[in-house]
Amino acid sequence: MESKFCLIQTMRAIFPVLFVLVLALLTPDKSQAVQNSVVILTGQVLDGETGDPLIGAHVFIAASLMGTTTDMDGRYRLARVPTGAHRLYVSMLGFEPSFRDLLLRESRVYTFDFTLDTAILEAGEIVIEAERDDKWKDRFERFSKLFIGESPNAEMTIIVNSEVLDFESRGGTLVAYAAEPLIIENHALGYRIQYFLKDFEAEPFRTRYDGEPLFEELESGSLDESKTWEENRRKAFMGSFRHFLLALLSGRTSGQGFKTYSRPAMNRTVSGDTFSGNSAISSQRYPLDPQTILRPGETPNEHILTFDGYIEIRYMGETEDPSYYEWQRRNGISGSKKFQTSWITMERGPTVVDYKGDILNPYGVTFSGYLAFERVADEVPKEYRPR
Repeated sequence: MESKFCLIQTMRAIFPVLFVLVLALLTPDKSQAVQNSVVILTGQVLDGETGDPLIGAHVFIAASLMGTTTDMDGRYRLARVPTGAHRLYVSMLGFEPSFRDLLLRESRVYTFDFTLDTAILEAGEIVIEAERDDKWKDRFERFSKLFIGESPNAEMTIIVNSEVLDFESRGGTLVAYAAEPLIIENHALGYRIQYFLKDFEAEPFRTRYDGEPLFEELESGSLDESKTWEENRRKAFMGSFRHFLLALLSGRTSGQGFKTYSRPAMNRTVSGDTFSGNSAISSQRYPLDPQTILRPGETPNEHILTFDGYIEIRYMGETEDPSYYEWQRRNGISGSKKFQTSWITMERGPTVVDYKGDILNPYGVTFSGYLAFERVADEVPKEYRPR
């Protein structure tokens, strides 16, 4: 047991170094110029009913640090956006959000205009109140665990403006609404997040939510705090799905600590979706050459991710956190300490992956297992790479 623990600690120390080396090998020289190129995004956001410009609408690259607001003419400009796959998201209070999934291949100016429709709230108008009753507090606590998560990082993550949330129960399903973007401060990773929550539904063993985050770095109070944030960010990144995709694109999954297996089917104890993680392990498991799930794309900077059934991903650089076993236990699953193990499947068929490990359709891959356990408190911006 003691030697096993030492091995884990050694792997944690070695893998960041390996990853830095691999980053330099991610792309062939012939496409390096394209990969270093950036674009400018411009456009105008209009009221879909009146045609008037919308002032102060949020326009941002989903899950990134890149965002802005529209000016007096409803216009926006985002500079230095890397080429590749992005979701351009637009949101304004009182209007339905809109987005476009982009695949930017050339270094130039792109123009994307948006018209937003007036929002219709299913549960009626959300009233923001400073004081809430015990029922609301109980529902908020449940929401926070399901949305923010229950990992060690979640313990240092707070929703600053929880008063904008309202809840209702539909036959045992918790439904959450947000009158404004959620302001989330993650003091474990050093980020302030605006989360534009569109939908949230939690059944007893199944949770689904839809929305997009915009990240901003918190100001560090000391050099020690900055070092702690960087270490926690690195730990959050290592073993993540983006880390896996970058290793896959470079042909170095094994060197980066990943093992992959094919599972034709999963025997599920309960219904599983992107965030459930509640799947009993099938007895059928076969070693998989990870390169078989990638096909060449239309350009050297693009690949197609495609496979049938389920892929099991084991990250050997770190064991599962003890809080994961408690989470499993409450969901009726028995577990023992092991390396981080997850399962992925594709609900919407093949999808494009760019050279940065970004997926054109971010909701095209469904997770269960450890990747489903890690939620908002364990997310880093899409630009992040370990130093």
